[in-house]
Amino acid sequence: KQYFPFASTICLLLATWVLLKSDKKSLNDIGLNFKMKNIVFLPLGILIGAGVFLLAKYLRAIYLGETFNVSEVVNYKNMAYAMYIILPTVAVEEFLFRGYLFKKTIEISSVVKANIIFSILFMLIHVLDRDIIKQPGMIVFFVITIPVGHLFFATAMLKSKSLFFPIGIHLGNNWATRHLITEKDNGDSFFFITNEATFETWPSFILFIILWNSIFLIATYII
Repeated sequence: KQYFPFASTICLLLATWVLLKSDKKSLNDIGLNFKMKNIVFLPLGILIGAGVFLLAKYLRAIYLGETFNVSEVVNYKNMAYAMYIILPTVAVEEFLFRGYLFKKTIEISSVVKANIIFSILFMLIHVLDRDIIKQPGMIVFFVITIPVGHLFFATAMLKSKSLFFPIGIHLGNNWATRHLITEKDNGDSFFFITNEATFETWPSFILFIILWNSIFLIATYII
C-alpha cells in the first residue's frame, strides 16, 4: 500500500468495465479514456476542489475571527506523496458513488432519486466511523455537509460526462483539508491558522455549517 495503493481502484475499474460491457457500453460512457477533453478535467477538478475548500476555510476564519498565515517552510515532498496516497481513496469512492451504479440508478429512476439515494449512502460511510460517531457536533456537520459534497461531485460527473472531473475535485478537496491549510505550522501546508476558535453554542455552529455549505452549493450551481 505504501508504494502502490491502487489495487482497489484497479479492481473497481475492471468491475465497472464488466458491468458496462453487460449493458453493451464501454468506459467511454463515464468518460474514462485518454481523450484530452476528458483528461483535462482531472487537473481542473483538483484546482476547483482545493480552491473551493480554501474559500470556505477563509469564510470560516472571517466568521470566527481566526487569522490566516503563510507557512515559512513547506515540505513539497510530503505534499506530493499525500496527493499520490489520497488519489486511490477518492477514486474508489467515485467509482462506488458516482460511477456505474449512480448512472444505472438514474436510468431506471431519475436524477433526483439517484442523488437522494447516493448522498445518503455517501454520508453514512463517513458518519458511521468510530471517531465521528462519538462527537455529536461532527455527526451534525457530516450529516449536512457530506450530501452537499455528493451533489458537488455528482453534478461535476453529470455535466462533464467524465468521472475524471469528480475524482479531481474530490482529490483537490481532500488534499486541501490536510495540506493546503492546517491548524499548525508544521511544514505540511501552505497556510496555517492561529487563534483557532471553537463553538460555544449550537446556533453559532449551525450558522457556520450553513455558511460553509453555501460555498460548495454556489460552486455546484456554477458547474
